[in-house]
Formats: sequence, structure tokens, C-alpha cells
Amino acid sequence: MVHNNNTTIKTYNLILQKEFPINFFLSKRPKSKNDFMATATITAQDINKLRQATGAGMMDCRKALTETGGDFEAAIDWLRKQGQKVAAKRSDREAKEGVVIAKTTADNKTGFIVTVACETDFVSKNADFVAFGQTIADAAVANNVKTVEELNEVTVNGAKVSDLVNDKLASIGEKIGVTRFERIDAPYVASYIHGAYRMGVLVGFNKDAGDAGKDVAMQIAAMNPVAVDASSVPQDVIARERDIVMEQMRQDPKMAGKPDEMLSKIAEGKLNAFFKESTLTAQAYVKDASKSVGDYLKSVDSQLKVIEFKRVALG
Repeated sequence: MVHNNNTTIKTYNLILQKEFPINFFLSKRPKSKNDFMATATITAQDINKLRQATGAGMMDCRKALTETGGDFEAAIDWLRKQGQKVAAKRSDREAKEGVVIAKTTADNKTGFIVTVACETDFVSKNADFVAFGQTIADAAVANNVKTVEELNEVTVNGAKVSDLVNDKLASIGEKIGVTRFERIDAPYVASYIHGAYRMGVLVGFNKDAGDAGKDVAMQIAAMNPVAVDASSVPQDVIARERDIVMEQMRQDPKMAGKPDEMLSKIAEGKLNAFFKESTLTAQAYVKDASKSVGDYLKSVDSQLKVIEFKRVALG
């Protein structure tokens, strides 16, 4: 029997709406007109979305959204600042259902990830839909496209990809579309598809990586690093992590009375731990935890390096 996710979500939302009707939110006295508008627009669906993304409790999610005026990313940070361990959900989680196809050109100089989304897992697991996704990914490779807009204009068997998508939408009865497109150009690109087309990874290297290419791609699929190394972590990510660590320490009774200068030094140590856990080359290698990914690459070839990577997952 196929589990209907849409029915489950609708049922869950009805329960949320019964337990937390909009009047519940409106009954909270706003501090200002802006607070009132933010509070009034927080819905059961918002709470459910945050709960699904973080794993936090329903009441905590409601409070986080209320405190941050409904800002989803700020609500995640608010939960973390309260010391809650939330699930790591980053921007690579794009479509709820569909297929993710990762492919490279024959010379391994260019790699592509194409996500074709649909509404239900029933459709995403259908062999015809998987083949449809493969056809679109093949068109991306064959035509060397650089953007999703360009891909939609490519012709396959006399019809544009955008028209093929509309035809498939009409025949299936679900909303579908090419929702994500990624590309890497490098001296050598490895690709990897994890699970039943639910995740795709591309890794660009400075030279031919051979079997190590797939090993590193599998590492990325399993451990979801935020960057290649500490030097390539975006500054806004570092600032965000530092802010969260500082706030956690300020709320820790054991840290009471310690000056910000001392807290800043402690925060730097915690950031180094973050880099070790969250950057590719510093992570423990999944096939041999006694060495880092960087160490593994050196054991294969002292000159072998990862230039960049892309990781796209459904969920």
C-alpha cells in the first residue's frame, strides 16, 4: 500500500490548527504593530515546516517563529542559541520529491546535476519518470548547457525541454519541473548518485582522481561538508556560527562573569572544531577514521586536490 504523504501532512496540519488556532497566536499581546503582523501571519504550516526542518518540538518552533517575526532562517538560529541541537538542513535540500541526476561528460571535464521535481514519491519512483529525468540530464550534457533557463530551451526529439515538462505534467497530473541545476568545470570531475536518485554529488579535482573521485563524492554525500576547507568557508557562515557559539556561552551559568574577550577566545576554539567537523579535507575519512580526507588524498597522490563540489539532495 502506497503511503500518501499529502494526506498525512493535511491530517497533521488539521491537528495543529485544532490545537493552535490562529486565535491562539492573536491572543498574544504584540509589542508593536510590526510584532502583531508577524505574529498574525505565523501559521500551523509554518510551525510544521520548522519542526520538520529542525526536529525541535512544536511549542519551541512556535516560540522561535514568534520571537523572530516568522523569519525561518532566524528561527533556526534562535533555536540553536537556546542550546537546542537541531538537524542540519541547508540549502541543498531543494525539492520534496523527484529525481536527482548527476552526470559528467565523457572526458570528465564537466559535471552536471539536474533535479526534476514532482509532488509524490509514488511518481518519483516510477521507472518512466526516472527515465524522463535521465533524458533531461542527458540533454544538459549533450548541449553543454550552463543554466536551467538554457536547459529548458534545449530541443529533445523535436520538442523543447520546457514543453516536454508540460506534457509530462498533463499526463501525470502532478506539478513537475526542473527545479535545480548545478555545473562544475574542472580538470577532472567525478559524479555520484546516492540512493534511489535522491541525492547527487559532483566533485571537481585539479587532476585525474580515478577511483578516489568516487570515494570523495561518497564522503560528501554522507557527511555534507559546508566547504572544501576552512579557508573556503563563506564569511557569513563563520559569522553565523560565531554568533551562535557566543550566545550559547552567555547563557551558560558556568560562563557567567567571564569577559567577552575570554569568551571570544573560547569561541575561536569551538570554531576550529566546527571547521574540523564541517569542512571536507579536515573531516575524518568515512572509510578509515584514522585519517582525514586530506590525508587520504595525499596517500593517493601528493598533488591531488579538491577544487570544488556540489551536493544536491531531496527532502
